[in-house]
Amino acid sequence: MKMATDNSAVIRRNRPGTKAEMWCNWPVEAFEQMDSTLAVQQFIQQTIRNDFSNIEAILTPPDGQDEGVWKYEHLRQFCMELNGLAVKLQGECNPETCTQMTATEQWIFLCAAHKTPKECPAIDYTRHTLDGAACLLNSNKYFPSRVSIKESSVAKLGSVCRRVYRIFSHAYFHHRTLFDEYENETALCKRFTSFVMKYSLMSKDNLIVPILEDQQTLEGESEA
Repeated sequence: MKMATDNSAVIRRNRPGTKAEMWCNWPVEAFEQMDSTLAVQQFIQQTIRNDFSNIEAILTPPDGQDEGVWKYEHLRQFCMELNGLAVKLQGECNPETCTQMTATEQWIFLCAAHKTPKECPAIDYTRHTLDGAACLLNSNKYFPSRVSIKESSVAKLGSVCRRVYRIFSHAYFHHRTLFDEYENETALCKRFTSFVMKYSLMSKDNLIVPILEDQQTLEGESEA
């Protein structure tokens, strides 16, 4: 991708009828030139499009970026991309074959979408979890702004991370071929794991998908 030289001449909008190979195919824009309340989201998505496998670049915030907003926007992006994995899961993860939300024989997760948490078929748990995450992250009560977020609201991101991570773990341990195909296209689980470790949003004991070869190095950095 090349850097835009005349920002006013670039229309950053996918017009009706845009072909898949031309989707979001506009020049790279420097973060400081992104004059929008959605600038952080745009910057993250631009960096992913540039090279989805360069996780370090994707997770490196611009200078002076508010950390709470940075974490919030990344989690929004993860949930949006996880919808793609959920769509793929629907083809083979059905209530008859995956009657519980499991990951290995040791982990069975209860669905928090009900009045009292209870077991759900894995595909229902996936839908409920992504719906619940979307409701929270779009809540005007907790996240009324995309440029400033209260610390008490930022504290809620950890619980969202723990729940959505279970989608990865179920796919990895029970739909491995599908998981590998999607991971090869997006590096989403690897990016998510790096993200939650970098910002200590999940306990290391809960990161059961062995996705990072350099996990020990990252763990050491997060504890420093």
